[in-house]
Amino acid sequence: MNHRTVGRRARIRQRRAGFTLLELIVVLAIIGLLLALVLPAIQSARESARRTQCRNNLRQIGLAVMNHESATGRLPSNGWGELWVGEPDRGTDRNQPGGWIYNLLGYIDQDHVRRADPSARDQIRQPLFACPSRPGGTLGPRSPVAGPLRNSTLTPTVAKSDYAINAGDFLIPPFAGPDTLAEGDAPAFSWIWGLWDPGVFNGVSYLRSEVRLSDVTDGTSNTYLVGEKYVATAGYGTADYYGHNKSLYSGGGFDTNRFTIFNPVPDGDVLKLFEVFGSAHSTVCHFVLCDGSVRPVSYQIDAAVHHHLGRRNDGKTIPSDW
Repeated sequence: MNHRTVGRRARIRQRRAGFTLLELIVVLAIIGLLLALVLPAIQSARESARRTQCRNNLRQIGLAVMNHESATGRLPSNGWGELWVGEPDRGTDRNQPGGWIYNLLGYIDQDHVRRADPSARDQIRQPLFACPSRPGGTLGPRSPVAGPLRNSTLTPTVAKSDYAINAGDFLIPPFAGPDTLAEGDAPAFSWIWGLWDPGVFNGVSYLRSEVRLSDVTDGTSNTYLVGEKYVATAGYGTADYYGHNKSLYSGGGFDTNRFTIFNPVPDGDVLKLFEVFGSAHSTVCHFVLCDGSVRPVSYQIDAAVHHHLGRRNDGKTIPSDW
């Protein structure tokens, strides 16, 4: 075999070792197809893990509420309105202007936060109250629209909550409450602009509430305690959404209360749904009930059933398969 023949065979082997353009296109198409098949499964697995974490958060919140109830004989009150923040020496009952999350701090190993300076406290994150499926984080811009706070100073950013406590289906005006501690302590003060007495609320925590578990006469397994809240996507990292632009430690308002007037909805572009439950999950919204159990609730839940689950004492029968 001469050198010319050997060289020709080597060149043929060299050419066969490479790819043609057509072969490369086919390989890339196969890789693209595999990625298209695999990525949704990965995203689904990640969302499933996030939902599990969200349920665990609600379970821990429910446990903290039950510990509070065991220690005090009642569920945590939700303060004096969203212009107020917590006062550490005023207990957790109707005399406490801070909200239900503030009132739980001593039951989630956060008593040092409870006693912190209010302005500094408003910026202390609480990971337990953050749903991992919602972008934007737990610290974000605060809206100055509501006006000056009664017992603190406005800070540009505040810690926020993705969860809200059930106030039933009677809507509370957002700026209710007194101007001073002395005014709020006065027996003659007319709460909620003198329009209604807080006793008309049928949820489990609201303005100056002192609800006991024995008051949940519809049954603790048939009454919402805390659920995820709807947040407009435009309000994830801004102060543009009214129900997600104030401190999680503040008193009752659309940031810390939600109502069962309308069904829960998935996060979207509607800026006006600041009173409803909902979530960043695509198919369900999670609730912890007054018995401590956590349930996923479909956005297609029967509206009447949703109303009844928000009321602690309306005496209505709720189907077992809700």
